[in-house]
Amino acid sequence: MSIHTTQAQPSDAPIIAELVGELLQEIMAAIGTKAFGFSQADTEARARSWLTDGSYTVLLAHEGEVAVGFLALSESRALYAEGAFGTIPELYVRPGFRSRKVGATLLAEAKQCAGSKGWTRLEVTTPPLPQFDRTLVFYERQGFSISGGRKMKIDLP
Repeated sequence: MSIHTTQAQPSDAPIIAELVGELLQEIMAAIGTKAFGFSQADTEARARSWLTDGSYTVLLAHEGEVAVGFLALSESRALYAEGAFGTIPELYVRPGFRSRKVGATLLAEAKQCAGSKGWTRLEVTTPPLPQFDRTLVFYERQGFSISGGRKMKIDLP
């Protein structure tokens, strides 16, 4: 069966939340640290709200009626980027569907979406850890280049 993509609607929030949970579990298993909190209900509510207000775009990949992956896009602005640009905060393909061009299909659709929004670029962060070397190689094959720095955070109360 072939892979097709759709732009998620607020009614897709439950499957998006499920996929996010799988992504976070996989990352935490790979790094051996509980780096994320996750609530299915809260994630579903956020996804529904952000899809409704248009602040978040999610592309879903399906094989038949089954969701096999997703890519999220969010708009950012920076002077260094010369205007508005897109960030990819999440991209996930279920393990059984990897190496089947699902991620490449999602990224191709994301590039088209970014172009239609007039964004100057797309940015994505991957952890600089050996466990994510394949992820880095994947993004490089899709035309991304290393732009320096490391993603850092501080949790606010």
